[in-house]
Amino acid sequence: MENRFSVLIDNGDFSRFSTTDNNLHFERTKTLFEEIRASINNNEEQDRSFWRPVLPWGGVFTIRAGRKAVSCIPLCVEIQLKNTCTIDGFLMILYVILRDNRGFHRELAVFLGKQFIERFLYLMDSCDYTTVKMLWIWNRMSKRQYRSEIHQTALEIDLFGNEHQNFTENLENLMSTMQQSLCTNWSCPTRFQNITKTTINISPPHELPHRDPIQSAVDEFFSPKLLLCTEKGCDGLREFSHRVFCHGPPPFVILNMQQWRSEDLSYVPYHLVLCQHRYLLEGATLFNKEEHHYSAAFQIDGCWMHYDGLRSDNLILLHRPPELLLLSSLVYVRASQK
Repeated sequence: MENRFSVLIDNGDFSRFSTTDNNLHFERTKTLFEEIRASINNNEEQDRSFWRPVLPWGGVFTIRAGRKAVSCIPLCVEIQLKNTCTIDGFLMILYVILRDNRGFHRELAVFLGKQFIERFLYLMDSCDYTTVKMLWIWNRMSKRQYRSEIHQTALEIDLFGNEHQNFTENLENLMSTMQQSLCTNWSCPTRFQNITKTTINISPPHELPHRDPIQSAVDEFFSPKLLLCTEKGCDGLREFSHRVFCHGPPPFVILNMQQWRSEDLSYVPYHLVLCQHRYLLEGATLFNKEEHHYSAAFQIDGCWMHYDGLRSDNLILLHRPPELLLLSSLVYVRASQK
């Protein structure tokens, strides 16, 4: 199937993909972010929602065959997207972070690429949401992270799965951290080790801490440790150094909260300290266990919005935390140094 499809498109040049034949593009006087902000500030109704759907679930992307196509008749191929909630919520939060923190563009371009950042923002502001998803799939994801097959003469891409695999793990080395370890046993076969992790997966404390459990778990993730060496035949102790960011403090961090239960959380802190840098809560992704569906929440001007691609009104003002949803991740943005 991959060979058949590669005749139609060149994965290395996504910039030539266009849906202008099927979607209306127009000159905007405001960005999508500015429109969402205006809808919050100018509407006094308690149950207000954004006036049009944003990043709706799924999508259909149409492309034309390239020059290698056999037929002289223009051939159109439809790509059906399914179960896109595993990337939708994070794409929405990423957009808000970039539009609300202009100084992060250059920093994120180091990891995601300047062309990707510019095209991503342009497509979001043009409401070309299916192309936004295709941009992420072809530029950031590997084929092992989704299932694709020819179904009823159309290519179907199914993103059913885990949002951390589909999004967080594709941020290159943005949140990469390193920790060194040294075994006290001189005969240990791997006495010195460098341990690198590309995501921040924190576990609930075994005992209720004296302070915020999330900050305590983050401190535990970065703190030095002394543990029994796990190398076979070694009875030494392994000393772990402080964990540090490989490329300096990132513009934002995503905390993987999948191991946490509701009863483990007394509250969610609005700020955290990571490696002596202050981070502020910007958003979260939420998981509906019964429907196996992800949604997201983020803030603009102190107001919290709930995004759910399956809703007809999929961007609504939050007055209280959504019920019956599990916390999947927390997104914190680095505070400006003043």
